[in-house]
Amino acid sequence: MSESNKKFTLISSDEEPFEVSEAVAREFEIVAHMLEDGCSGSSIPIKTVNSNILGKVIEYCKKHVEVGNIEGNSEEAKKELEEFDKNFIAVEMETLFSLILAANYLNVKGLLDIGCQKVADTIKDMEPEEVRSIFKIQNDYTPAEEEEVRKENIWAFER
Repeated sequence: MSESNKKFTLISSDEEPFEVSEAVAREFEIVAHMLEDGCSGSSIPIKTVNSNILGKVIEYCKKHVEVGNIEGNSEEAKKELEEFDKNFIAVEMETLFSLILAANYLNVKGLLDIGCQKVADTIKDMEPEEVRSIFKIQNDYTPAEEEEVRKENIWAFER
């Protein structure tokens, strides 16, 4: 498959333009479908993602396109991407959640997967109170109800 040199401008919700190659634009499945269906020009609005997060998603996609084009180094390329992904996703929770939302909207499966895995790894050994704090979830159980749930599901609270 030959790669086009065509450029597209992705425009964030706060109107900042990002010029990307067609290969990078196609990493966003939502954009790839627009291109295949002929529903877009050279400027594509990304109305639900701000410039800070869109820039990071583009950085992720560029790296994956760049390393994916390395021929004959599949094991080396795989390790390079794993290391990049690990460092890329090491961000504060607020940014991580924004990246996950953007990856979901733009349908960037790899980024969505590593983002969700990072959240899962972060909360796997936390107490319910800590998880509620991270996700800003109000505890609507009374102390008696919470104690009952803990008794019914004791396995979930064992360490």
